[in-house]
Amino acid sequence: MSKMMKIILIGFVIYLAATALILAIYQADPDNMSWQERETFNLKQIGRLDLGIPKEDIIRLLGSPDISEAKSTATGEEVLVLFYRTHHVKSDGITTRDECTPLLFKNGSLIAWGADAYQDYQDF
Repeated sequence: MSKMMKIILIGFVIYLAATALILAIYQADPDNMSWQERETFNLKQIGRLDLGIPKEDIIRLLGSPDISEAKSTATGEEVLVLFYRTHHVKSDGITTRDECTPLLFKNGSLIAWGADAYQDYQDF
């Protein structure tokens, strides 16, 4: 093997090792993303959620919500809705509910998400 091929091979191995290290330690920070990156990030992460996750874990994962609402039911349960931007509707610089996916929490745990869940929340 020629000296030049050895140098190229070593360089490639170093590149792969550096890439693997960066991917292993990099943590996405929603607060430092552009709105387009955050939409994609939110959509991907929301697709991986499971029911019952505590509100604090969601906020740690997705960052601060774009919009939030809360109310108490007739039985005294606390219902919270956190809206996270997941799709673009209008380029007006304002995030609105129709550009977000709602996440519903009852007594601090995730119970549902999506437009239908939000409609049910409004009926509580």
